[in-house]
Amino acid sequence: MNTLIFRTFAPFLTALMLLFSIFVLLRGHNEPGGGFIGGLIGASAFAIYGIAFGVQAVRRALWFHPMSIAGCGLLISTLSGFISAPLGLPFMTGVWIYPTLFGVEVPLATVVSFDVGVYLVVVGTFTSIALALEERDDA
Repeated sequence: MNTLIFRTFAPFLTALMLLFSIFVLLRGHNEPGGGFIGGLIGASAFAIYGIAFGVQAVRRALWFHPMSIAGCGLLISTLSGFISAPLGLPFMTGVWIYPTLFGVEVPLATVVSFDVGVYLVVVGTFTSIALALEERDDA
C-alpha cells in the first residue's frame, strides 16, 4: 500500500482534504455539513498522511497533541453555549453580532464558534484514535 506513487500523492491529497474539510465546516450552518462532517474529513486527511509517512510525521505536522486540540474545541463549544446566559437567553441560543471590518458589516454568530469547536473536537479525537491504531499496526 505504501508505494512511491502513494507517498508522492499523499501530501497533495492531504492538503486538498483539509481545505475541503474547512469548506464543509464553514458552509454547515447554512447548508448540509458542519463541524462534525468537516472534522471527519480533516481527521481522514491526517490518517492518510500517517499511512504514507508514519505517525511521527503527523505528530510533527500537527504541532499540538491531538487530544489537546480536542480539549480546546470542547472549551470553545462550551463557551459558545454560555455566551447566551448573560443576555437572559437559554443555554445554546444563537447570538449574533455585526462588527464592522474594513467598512463592511460582518455577521458573526455563536453558531459558527460552536461548529468550530465541534470540528476541533472531532479532528483531535479521531486523529488521536487513528494515530494510536497506526502505531499499534507498526509494532
